[in-house]
Amino acid sequence: MAAPSFSTPFQPFVYQSPQDAVTPFQILGSEAQIVQIMLKPQEKVVAKPGSMCYMSGSIQMENVYAPENEAGVWQWLFGKSVTSIVLHNTGSTDGFVGIAAPTIARILPIDLAIFGGQMLCQPDAFLCSINDVKVNNTIDQRARNVVTSAEGFLRQKISGQGLAFLVGGGSVVQKNLVVGEVLAVDVSNIVALSASVNVQIKYNGPMRRVVFGGDNLVTAVLTGPGIVFIQSMPFQRLSQRVARAVTSPNVRENPKFFLQIAIFFFIAYVIVVSSLILTDI
Repeated sequence: MAAPSFSTPFQPFVYQSPQDAVTPFQILGSEAQIVQIMLKPQEKVVAKPGSMCYMSGSIQMENVYAPENEAGVWQWLFGKSVTSIVLHNTGSTDGFVGIAAPTIARILPIDLAIFGGQMLCQPDAFLCSINDVKVNNTIDQRARNVVTSAEGFLRQKISGQGLAFLVGGGSVVQKNLVVGEVLAVDVSNIVALSASVNVQIKYNGPMRRVVFGGDNLVTAVLTGPGIVFIQSMPFQRLSQRVARAVTSPNVRENPKFFLQIAIFFFIAYVIVVSSLILTDI
């Protein structure tokens, strides 16, 4: 079955697996992109739930739980999905699937065989994969690398020798770090990096800035060698700006307004209680 025709400036790509299996795919669009993958009979694609945009009639979709997901409970607590969808061509002719980016983002094809068989990325960066790709959501046990968000608490690792598709918000920049080269990046702007890159977390100022404002509070200091993919508009930042635009003026100007009010009343409560205790004494 022929894939639908689209007007796009992007040319079709061909992925060749280590077993010499050839899989054509095409990245469509410019901002909120779609990757269209051609599947031969019995071939399949593993994708993120809710990412399937369209598919041919010979494709069967199944929702499965990934047993290698080590942080499934933590993902569920943070409102993230713990399952994946498998798109399988059960027909006798070629089929196709269209996998869409969940937001205004670019799709990055990553051949893991070129990157040493392993990449570390943001928990929501993985979109779909072809052939031998495993996705593990693990917890970074190093206390200094735990930041105050789900994206900092969870770390997604993709491994194998297949082709993975990642998403990056806004524009995406690739930095090739040589041995000993240092690059400082805001933690929310990192899409993915190779496992050879050393990562150190740096807090830019006291923790009270978390309450009283402080963009770019946490910075990742990256040391080469390795490759880093950087996004200009993380979804978390985009959603915060949209929320500010639709909320009341007080909250719009200061998104931590309610938290600051709660802290103010808590401090007042402590002062009043302390005064009563001292008066009784």
